[in-house]
Amino acid sequence: MALRRTWNDRVYPHLLDRVCGTDAISVERRRCIAKATGHVLEVGVGSGLNLPLFDPRSVEDVVGVDPSEPLLARAADRNHEVPVELRTAVAESLPFDAGRFDTVIFTYTLCSVDDPAKALREARRVLRTGGRLLFVEHGRSPDPTVARWQRRLTPLWRAVSGNCHLDRDVKHEIEAAGLTIEELGGYQSHHRPGWLSHAYVGVANND
Repeated sequence: MALRRTWNDRVYPHLLDRVCGTDAISVERRRCIAKATGHVLEVGVGSGLNLPLFDPRSVEDVVGVDPSEPLLARAADRNHEVPVELRTAVAESLPFDAGRFDTVIFTYTLCSVDDPAKALREARRVLRTGGRLLFVEHGRSPDPTVARWQRRLTPLWRAVSGNCHLDRDVKHEIEAAGLTIEELGGYQSHHRPGWLSHAYVGVANND
């Protein structure tokens, strides 16, 4: 138990910063964050890698939530040009009124939440009508052979990677929450992900 606590509090936050802060992934983050407008909620803000990317010309303020206090402590040290509030919360139970936000953002978050369906329903609840969900995620491959390997490897992978699942069907989960996908693609050509990492990059609308 003590070893797991040390891993989660000290080792994993550092590894997450290194992996999610690579140049290729940063490009995908910038593409996503550039579309944010108005009052923004980032679910799974983590160590705050996105916070310097928000444009004060289009974003009024950002609220970032995450269940990890060590990661939030890192996020608090990030530079940013928009007002930012950081709160400890889980994606499945967001402490906000319905319709509060114009934009909700998930970047590499749906893979690790306990209940992605509930997290997305909560995202839809706090989005205003016409608000947008922006996402950069990885999940289940459309290739059946790769998907089988993702399913087999996920129990081991999630044990060392903060509950990260390789095999979640991101498109299905978003649509099942009642959101309408407007844009959906993968990584740009500069990014060659590993064969177990299928990308979901896009925009969904809260009609």
